[in-house]
Amino acid sequence: MQKDNRDNKVRRVVIAGGGTAGWMVAAGLSKTLGKLLDIRLVESDEIGTVGVGEATIPTLMNFHHLLDINEQEFMAATQATFKLGISFENWRDVKQDYIHSFGLTGTDHWTAGFQHFWMKGRERGLAGDYGDYCLELKAAQANKFAHLPRNGMNYAYHLDASAYARYLRKFSERFGVKRIEGKIVEVSQHAGSGDIRSIRLDSGAEIEGDLFIDCTGFRALLIGQAMGVEYEDWSHWLFCDSAVAVQTPSTGPAIPLTRSIARDSGWQWRIPLQSRVGNGIVFSSRYMDDERAVGTLLANIDGEPLTKPRVIKFTPGQRRKVWNGNCVAIGLASGFLEPIESTSIHLIQRGIVRLMQMFPSDGICQSDIDEYNKQANAEIEHIRDFIILHYHVTNRQDSAFWRDCCSMAIPASLQHRIDLFRETGRVFRVPNELFAENSWIQVMLGQGVMPRRHHQSADLMGDAELSHFLGNISSAIDKTVVQLPLHQEYVDKYCRAPA
Repeated sequence: MQKDNRDNKVRRVVIAGGGTAGWMVAAGLSKTLGKLLDIRLVESDEIGTVGVGEATIPTLMNFHHLLDINEQEFMAATQATFKLGISFENWRDVKQDYIHSFGLTGTDHWTAGFQHFWMKGRERGLAGDYGDYCLELKAAQANKFAHLPRNGMNYAYHLDASAYARYLRKFSERFGVKRIEGKIVEVSQHAGSGDIRSIRLDSGAEIEGDLFIDCTGFRALLIGQAMGVEYEDWSHWLFCDSAVAVQTPSTGPAIPLTRSIARDSGWQWRIPLQSRVGNGIVFSSRYMDDERAVGTLLANIDGEPLTKPRVIKFTPGQRRKVWNGNCVAIGLASGFLEPIESTSIHLIQRGIVRLMQMFPSDGICQSDIDEYNKQANAEIEHIRDFIILHYHVTNRQDSAFWRDCCSMAIPASLQHRIDLFRETGRVFRVPNELFAENSWIQVMLGQGVMPRRHHQSADLMGDAELSHFLGNISSAIDKTVVQLPLHQEYVDKYCRAPA
């Protein structure tokens, strides 16, 4: 019988699969723990990656700070542009749009959020749109961007995901990560524990390890196929199960927004990089076949395609355990939520940071596994609810897809948030939740959920005081936006990629 290695010190880490997830894991572990570990990454040049996660959220900067990555160098290497939020077009209803921007809106009072004072202002005819009080949103509307003192502008990136993986590969190899070329053809497990002992490649090479990171994408070769960890399907809440991706040349200045354009059976993305645009359509195969999806996408792009349309199939949901035995799944192997809020790379990053915080240097213990899984499960469920919100709360009734989204039963946790905001205007953030109060407020207002009442503290302001309070915020934002350079001009000067 093979000896169970569960009590051994973890020194040999094997990352199965490359792409964005694999090389982010390699970069994070090698930079922080590389002197203590033998890290090997196995990938095959013959196996393609999904490679369409090209929009990010501001949390990626935390990961880059951890790695001491130079922003200008990274952006030039990945054809990156800046992102201030997401433009949701046709979501509330056809030809009704809103922006979910980064950052804060207005100024909160200790008794109540800014939205209550804004609602009072609207009631009295003293307030503009909710977005008029958010710097990032107003800058995005004006197509402007700049770094401001004291991190005064919250932003993320649009990037070439394949180039990002290449960039992180070079970074990781400088810190000792060894890349091994080959396809995984067999996974060997310890007879007693079921833990993974080694992986065998098509070359015949056998790679042993103490800890295995499954970054094999939707195939989940280790945690799913070998270890048999089940997958929890969320398609009864998230109908979209397919995507088509294509690239086009840039036909105009890059804007600092990801565009999310709702179609009759899903939605289309447009992500502007420095020299090209990433395009795609996410749709439900129950309401639209692949051929019509490709046709819809190609009819709504600018410029001739640079690549052939590529159809991607997926099941929204999560692995019931993302850490099982001596195997941790990160990236698509752990679960998948469609990219409507650009959370894919964030979830990779969170899995890495959580692993570094709980790294089993002195041996794997069940309490670490349980805590890791508990945190990972809670995090993705909060994001799941936020994504379901976009579909469920809408006035669209123009297709079966949207009518069914409106009428479906939703998680009780989400229903509570909607009811709370609709009745009281209040939003409370769950501890360690990704999306803060302002994100929920922007999306619920944008989708048409208007609270029935505001907090009584807003009534303590007279009209003159409230008008002054709101006007000072909006005028300060307008003065800042006027002075900002155009986004494309700033990118050209700051981080232009080599021709």
